[in-house]
Amino acid sequence: MKKIFFIALITFGFSCSKVPVTGRKQLNLLPESMMLQTSLSSYNDFLSKNKNKTVSVGNPEAAMVQRVGKNIAAAVTRYMKQKGLIKRIKGYKWEFNLIDDKTVNAWCMPGGKVVVYTGLLPVSQDEAGLAVVMGHEIAHAIARHGNERMSQGLLVQMGGLGLAVALSQKPKETQNLFMQSYGAASTLGVLKYSRTHESEADKMGLIFMAMAGYNPQSAVSFWERMAKQGGGASLELLSTHPSDETRIKDIKAYLPQATKYYTKK
Repeated sequence: MKKIFFIALITFGFSCSKVPVTGRKQLNLLPESMMLQTSLSSYNDFLSKNKNKTVSVGNPEAAMVQRVGKNIAAAVTRYMKQKGLIKRIKGYKWEFNLIDDKTVNAWCMPGGKVVVYTGLLPVSQDEAGLAVVMGHEIAHAIARHGNERMSQGLLVQMGGLGLAVALSQKPKETQNLFMQSYGAASTLGVLKYSRTHESEADKMGLIFMAMAGYNPQSAVSFWERMAKQGGGASLELLSTHPSDETRIKDIKAYLPQATKYYTKK
């Protein structure tokens, strides 16, 4: 295992950085530029396969997804500039799409490629509830959690192959691994985020939604509604993003900090 890890470091190169907000040091074995390229390819492939399910921007619900997404994206940009971290979102070209699917799910790939499923809307209920989810998912991308999971997946599932090599030798498997890493492949199974990743995304998401003008207090009621949904097969968001008493307790504890960023629209 040590030999494989050493080979992986040589093959991938590696970067140590700190996660915004929490300051946790992370080791990402994959160049972010390559992650952005793979993201764009995977996102376009997903949209192509689901073009009949993509809801027109003229639809009020699709317009809401666009509106909330753009507000949060603007907040992310402001936060990164304030903290001197603007390079972290270099190459981001934000897109927000609503997919007609009963699955309770949403995800964000590197580069700001965001998808929300219509099945989530009855649970989110309003713009503030939607901002909770979109802020959380965007936070995963900003924190580069998918890079960490993808790096681990290449080491464990593909014997330490570099991304470029994996894409050329095992394109289908690599594509599936990428989609799993970002929660965009429910039929293939999803690589679960760790408790650390979830906690970071919760905290970052609260700040992003607050800066976008949405009351972060809405996060408590949203996750309480998610918890009441139960373990239905269509609840991909709930299965990969544990909603429990500990999470809600942690969110409540962090609200005073997040509320400092809140300015009512």
